[in-house]
Amino acid sequence: QVQLVESGGGLVQAGGSLRLSCAASGSIFGMSAMGWYRRTPGKQRDLVARITGGGSTAYADSVKGRFTISRDNAENTVYLQMNNLKPEDTAVYYCNAQYYSGDYNWGRGTQVTVSS
Repeated sequence: QVQLVESGGGLVQAGGSLRLSCAASGSIFGMSAMGWYRRTPGKQRDLVARITGGGSTAYADSVKGRFTISRDNAENTVYLQMNNLKPEDTAVYYCNAQYYSGDYNWGRGTQVTVSS
C-alpha cells in the first residue's frame, strides 16, 4: 500500500507563498490521480486541486489563479505551489491518492497558517 508523506507547510504572511510536496512510496500500480485537500476545524475536508497521471488538472474555485498542482512521475511526487496566500487558506492540507479501483489513500497532513 502506498504511503504518502507531506512536507512544506508552515506559517506565512498574507500575500506570501508556500510549496507543498507529497512523496508516494510503495506500489503505485493502479493509481489514477493524486490531489490535495484541506480541512479547517469543524468543516469537512474539501478538494483543493488534483492531477491525473496524464496531467489533467482541476482546482477549487477559491484557489484558481493562485495555486498550481504538478507532479513528477519519475519521483512519484506531487507538488502544490501556493501563491498570494490568504488567511482563509489556513488549514491542514492532506495529500490524496486515488485508484482506478475506487480506493484511496491519505497522508497525515501538514499545517498551513496564513497570518493577516
